[in-house]
Amino acid sequence: MRRLGVGSSGGADRPLRAQLVVLAVIALVIVAVPLYLVRHPSGSEKTAATSASASAGSAAASAAPPPSAFLPRPPERLKLGAPQRVRCGATASGGNEGNLCDSLPFFEQALTTAIQGSVECAPKSNSEGSINYVLNIDFVAKKVHVFPGASGSWRGKQARRATECVKKALPAPDWTTMAHQHRHYAIAILATYRPPAALRDPTAPPVFE
Repeated sequence: MRRLGVGSSGGADRPLRAQLVVLAVIALVIVAVPLYLVRHPSGSEKTAATSASASAGSAAASAAPPPSAFLPRPPERLKLGAPQRVRCGATASGGNEGNLCDSLPFFEQALTTAIQGSVECAPKSNSEGSINYVLNIDFVAKKVHVFPGASGSWRGKQARRATECVKKALPAPDWTTMAHQHRHYAIAILATYRPPAALRDPTAPPVFE
């Protein structure tokens, strides 16, 4: 049989099987490569994703309060009470008191701001003290006067010096456009001053003497 060339066909099957395997591998590559390209993000997408992550991180960092925001703040030296309407009327001694007097928002705000801007003029003391700043207003004479009232614990020369600083810090009023019902008014604001020892920064290191 071998001499006639009619031998077994096993040798011919091997090349055929090898061709089938190669074709299967090629078909798998053809299918897999497009799927990979579709699912795999491009360079621009990676950059966009990285930028988005960085932006989110920056936004979170900027939204977070700084460490100093959690530290206690040192107390302020000055504490102001609410403006009080002492009296009003046709004379300096007045005829009405308290809520019977109409409000003067300009002078109430002006006195508050002037006291806040004149802290350095207040007496220097090792204990807490207060000055009751009284503002007299005369609409006919177009004059104002500031003096220390009896309700404050500080009086005398040092208190008068502080009231002079407050008077100088008062802005000039526009007498012609300010609405009012009476000729004379007196308003007062109680200012309490803490001693320097009470103003120590709680974050500062202790001082040993």
